[in-house]
Amino acid sequence: MSAYNTVVVGTDGSESSMAAVDRAGAIAGESAKLVIACAYFPNDRSAGEVADVLKDEAYQVTGSSPTEEILRRAKERATKAGATQIVQRAVKGAPVDALLQLVTDVQADLLVVGNRGLNSIAGRLLGSVPADAARKSTSDVLIVHTT
Repeated sequence: MSAYNTVVVGTDGSESSMAAVDRAGAIAGESAKLVIACAYFPNDRSAGEVADVLKDEAYQVTGSSPTEEILRRAKERATKAGATQIVQRAVKGAPVDALLQLVTDVQADLLVVGNRGLNSIAGRLLGSVPADAARKSTSDVLIVHTT
């Protein structure tokens, strides 16, 4: 039985983020709802704008089409890890802001993210998804060692 009722996990399709999905799926198991989220920028933003926001993470999703495929693969992995109550959410915006808003919207009591970017120079200077999420979240945050 999970100590959490609603778990949110973010993925960008990278293997690192999918390792976080695996862990979140195992934590949610049969008793908690798992919300898998993928943040994306709408196609109306220019490639330059996206690159300015995402910096080294600019490979991430632009437009909702790739997001649906990422969410499909993430759901498969979460199911294999043991999750049974899975909701997929494509959320517009920068990863940290989108995840934190989703945590509030679904009243999650746990946010799971991978540690990618946490130990990079850019992450230390500019912030990273795991560091920013842990600092700003109103719920528990699990930073999964994925690298």
